[in-house]
Amino acid sequence: MTRPAIEAEGLVKHFGDTVAVDGVSFVVPEGSVLGLLGPNGAGKTTTVRMMTTLTRPTSGTGRVAGHDILADPAAVRRSMGLTGQAATVDELLTGRENLRLIGSLYGLDARYIKRASDELLERFSLAEAGDRIAKTYSGGMRRRLDLAVSLIATPPVLFLDEPTTGLDPRSRVELWEVLRELVSDGTTLLLTTQYLEEADQLADNIVVIDRGTVIAEGTPLQLKDRSGAAALVVTVSNGPDLAAAEALLRPHVREVHVDVGARQLTAPAEGLGHMTRVAGIFDESGIVLDDIGLKRPSLDDVFLHLTGHRAEQRPDDTGDETTADSAEEMAR
Repeated sequence: MTRPAIEAEGLVKHFGDTVAVDGVSFVVPEGSVLGLLGPNGAGKTTTVRMMTTLTRPTSGTGRVAGHDILADPAAVRRSMGLTGQAATVDELLTGRENLRLIGSLYGLDARYIKRASDELLERFSLAEAGDRIAKTYSGGMRRRLDLAVSLIATPPVLFLDEPTTGLDPRSRVELWEVLRELVSDGTTLLLTTQYLEEADQLADNIVVIDRGTVIAEGTPLQLKDRSGAAALVVTVSNGPDLAAAEALLRPHVREVHVDVGARQLTAPAEGLGHMTRVAGIFDESGIVLDDIGLKRPSLDDVFLHLTGHRAEQRPDDTGDETTADSAEEMAR
């Protein structure tokens, strides 16, 4: 059995009267990706700060690469890298100088720093920009440099706190590819995000946090199954055929939802065989379809099912309630 690379045990954090994190526990096996999913203010950043020794828990503890965050924080810091929500590179230094500076702060051998800096610039598609000052970089380039800097000491564990926030879609996809390469090389990732697609793309397991507590956990597929069965979706080519298609479908399903604008019929699915039978019925009917298929619930559906609000939104409240991570900001 793969040993845990990251373990959180009953983490609690208070800021005055505000409970920012309330009993969060999880385990991340070596070489896997955990997605810590939740809306702004849910407690994700506070949890990461406790696990990376930047904030001391009120109670509970955790381990990174086998080192306790309370008993041996120095060993924890030597075993991990951290990329926060905002790029922390020195914008007045070049990309190469940023890497060499951090390498020297780690006390690494100068020859290793030179070689590793060149390799990381190449790996993150920054070789041509390596001798430009960082303030001339695009947002995506700065995020890639920030991630490269966190890897200069080759940590086995990497914490990424919303690493793609503010990136355009292309830069986000490029960074996903880099993260997949890191995992394939054996790095363990803990990734916080409010982007459901990101968690779906990258995470082996997901822990959903809302208002400082864990409300669900499992693989993306397990969480999707919790929010309902897959749906059969039929898209009719011609609007006038929609009523005929609905009449044809109804005897074969429990219920049908009709979306006139999208020319779609949606019904509860009973497996791949059921969809195949329905497709055969339509094929014999002469009604032309643009598409027929099964649609599983998305992680957005999961989050809405679990919390009553979407992941990118804060839950409705009185308007003056201090959320978990904003409480930490006020306390610093």
